[in-house]
Amino acid sequence: MKIAISTDCNSVSAHFGRCPEFLIAEIQSSKLIKSERLPNPGHAPGAIPEFLHSKGVHRIICGGIGARATEIFNSYGIQVIAGVTGDVNNTLDSFIQGTLIANGESLCVPGTGRGYGLDKTVCDHPHDD
Repeated sequence: MKIAISTDCNSVSAHFGRCPEFLIAEIQSSKLIKSERLPNPGHAPGAIPEFLHSKGVHRIICGGIGARATEIFNSYGIQVIAGVTGDVNNTLDSFIQGTLIANGESLCVPGTGRGYGLDKTVCDHPHDD
């Protein structure tokens, strides 16, 4: 199985669509087989779900995501796990171990991601330090 984590430096990004990059991890039999970081291909309706689908991703883990993006991911059969915060490596380890905690609700409010991630380096949301 392949998962994608929206990534902002070493943290799960609060805005999946505007994150600078995605960590793509391949997991088999509860073991990490391979991982790579890929740059965000750009924030345009449907572009990222199509991009991640083309990479064989089955799940996306993120802090925040809009309803329309969730619908598009679902149309590709990609499960969305939203409401995740913290260190990317810890998030990946928790997912592999089956202990990932996600509140299931998007952490961002529509429109607040403008100017974030691809466009600037400081997020308006509180961060886990």
